Amino acid sequence: MDSATANAAAAAVGEEEIARPLMEGREHTSSFSSLVMVVASTAVAVSGSFEFGSAYSLFGSILTIGAMVGAILSGHIADLMGRKYAMALSDLFCIVGWLSIFLTKELWWLDLGRLLIGFGIGLLSYVVPVYIAEITPKNIRGGFGSVNQLMICCGVSLAFLLGAALTWRPLAVIGIIPCLLQLLGLLFIPESPRWLAKVGHHDKFEAALQSLRGKDTDISQEAEEIKEFTESLQSLPQARMLDLFQKKYLHSVIVGVGLMVFQQFTGVNAVCFYASQIFVSAGFSSGNTGTIAMVIVQVPMTALGVFLLDKSGRRPILMVSAAGTCVGCFLVAMSFSLQEHEWPKEINIALALTGMLVFTGSFSLGLGAIPWVIMSEIFPINMKGSAGSLVTLVNWLGSWIISYTFNFLITWSSAGTFFLFASICGLTVLFVERLVPETKGRTLEEIQASLNSFSSDKI
Repeated sequence: MDSATANAAAAAVGEEEIARPLMEGREHTSSFSSLVMVVASTAVAVSGSFEFGSAYSLFGSILTIGAMVGAILSGHIADLMGRKYAMALSDLFCIVGWLSIFLTKELWWLDLGRLLIGFGIGLLSYVVPVYIAEITPKNIRGGFGSVNQLMICCGVSLAFLLGAALTWRPLAVIGIIPCLLQLLGLLFIPESPRWLAKVGHHDKFEAALQSLRGKDTDISQEAEEIKEFTESLQSLPQARMLDLFQKKYLHSVIVGVGLMVFQQFTGVNAVCFYASQIFVSAGFSSGNTGTIAMVIVQVPMTALGVFLLDKSGRRPILMVSAAGTCVGCFLVAMSFSLQEHEWPKEINIALALTGMLVFTGSFSLGLGAIPWVIMSEIFPINMKGSAGSLVTLVNWLGSWIISYTFNFLITWSSAGTFFLFASICGLTVLFVERLVPETKGRTLEEIQASLNSFSSDKI
């Protein structure tokens, strides 16, 4: 090597050494700005879910009927208007609903308010997890998606505490606050890049993706993968509800619908709505102590699930969660069974309290959030609207069925009811082990392509 070449090589090495820390600094800054934008966007999206928890703890069947109507239309609205405008529409329905309740002079105003809030919640329960899944990087998508459930838990807990001190009119005013915060926040966050790609807004798509990943991040590979997968689906017709049962989609539909069925038929809404009655039936002098203990357990266990979801994966946490709910229901069932055989009251109370806390903690760990996270991940963009509407409808319908039938079941047999719930929780473990895919650390396009391949090859 001559001296000129050697000097040139040395200079190149020197420039590379100087450039390397600068590039690393840019990557660090870009990564930080990406995280800030994703956190901000997720925070705005889940702020409405805080109101969801508050409303759901206050009202029963009429709200659920409104939510089923909202669920039926949720996918179509989100596909037509976009994720941000769908969330804004949900907020408007909830605000009008809360105002109707606050200003009520006739009973039908109260029912109308519940119905409107239900519609908004039904729409929000679909669009929020979908939006979060579509904006977050694959390595943090699960944890961010489950923050939605954490906000619902916080809303439920706060509503319970405030409900002990306030009447329903002030609570209605408080219910408006998260809606207003979300409406304001929506002005400052980007639309879902995947939805923008689907509707052909390619310039806006790349701008939204760049803002979510950081201004100095090279998004070319991710953008190309999203565009290629979206374009490959554009040749297919927009899936209608009946199209979902074609064999190429069947595995995704079985997983999405199955998880929602098992989530609701574990009896979670019966436990939540009738916790005080269950504790009194088990021998407590008052249901308040046990109910407060459940609220205290719920939030930290949901937060633990948020932390673990992208570390341990969806399947392990879901199976542990389902197994825990099985044990919890079994303990409550044994409490009622032993009560019938006149065992000491202290044993019955201890079993009931332990069972209810184990059930609540286990459900909060995984079964509460993960079905929604997986629902947002497994459906391709051309069928996401119809499939999401179906899955969300099944969830709310299951909620209504369990809430409506629980009093009949508990009258038939208290122990038998919880043995039934325990059996369903046990079946949930088998369902997850056999059919639910692991989605941790994979892009949405990879997940959806593998599921379609599974359906074509195996069914």
